[in-house]
Amino acid sequence: MSSLSPPSLPPAQQPTGAAQRVPLGIALMLGFCMTIPFSDACAKLIGDRLPLGEMVLIRFVGQFVLLAPLALALGGSLAMPRRVLAIVVLRAVLQMTAMGLMFLSLRWLPLADAVAIAFVMPFMMLAFGWFFAGEEVGRHRLAACTVGFGGTLLVVQPNFVAVGAPALLPMAAALLFALFMFATRSIARHFDPVAMQAMTGGVALLWMLPVLALGQGLGWNELRLVMPERSDVWVLILMTLAGTLAHLLMTWSLRFAPASTLAPMQYLEIPCAALVGWLIFHDFPNNLALLGISITIAAGLYIVHRERRRARA
Repeated sequence: MSSLSPPSLPPAQQPTGAAQRVPLGIALMLGFCMTIPFSDACAKLIGDRLPLGEMVLIRFVGQFVLLAPLALALGGSLAMPRRVLAIVVLRAVLQMTAMGLMFLSLRWLPLADAVAIAFVMPFMMLAFGWFFAGEEVGRHRLAACTVGFGGTLLVVQPNFVAVGAPALLPMAAALLFALFMFATRSIARHFDPVAMQAMTGGVALLWMLPVLALGQGLGWNELRLVMPERSDVWVLILMTLAGTLAHLLMTWSLRFAPASTLAPMQYLEIPCAALVGWLIFHDFPNNLALLGISITIAAGLYIVHRERRRARA
């Protein structure tokens, strides 16, 4: 669940008219939904053996190493305009923290449940848009948000009974991801999407090194550095490759199909996560969690349907 909502492309990069290749865009988004659960599954596999800070550092350093050369090869620039530097740093910190909370939650929660709980983020986005930006919400979207949040609580409830407070970690991650998306909107015009993801990795490196050094000095277990076992190194590599590839697939999908077409497909990440969780960890949501997942998906799809109708009007 490293990314819940595709970043909005600048207007100049939104696909229009004959330039749209919708089937290719749909195929790329489907690839994202099938790939991103493997990155989360890798984090779950090694989460109880490696410190959280080290996992986050490796994930974002790998992202920078993979995407920076690609961004330059595609003609992008890694230079950050001074006027948006603070937002770029804030955006990276929000994404790192949110991903760290998701990785942490996977130590206790089934993969599908954690992803489903984090899908409360679209409802938070609507609430933030109304509260901070004065965007119109309307009674239909408000009702859908209420129902969707209720569905999320149905997923939280059995997990809260089983593991306690860690069941709330994906909701905290969703809150930070929602703020991350607002920050992304404000600078989308200044960056190519691939370059923006690369720079997030670069900022994460500059931010995490002093944080880990401080944690090492203070003896904080989750912020120390350890030498991973050889088998864990391969899992870390797979986690980074899968996460980075998934973000590329999502970014490129928006070049070939409009966001309104692709948004409903994001919810395929939940059944894909359920399948990956069952295959690797032999866990599957119980009946109450499945009901909550179904309600959350239905409410989210209703909001997408309303947005598309409003856009056509």
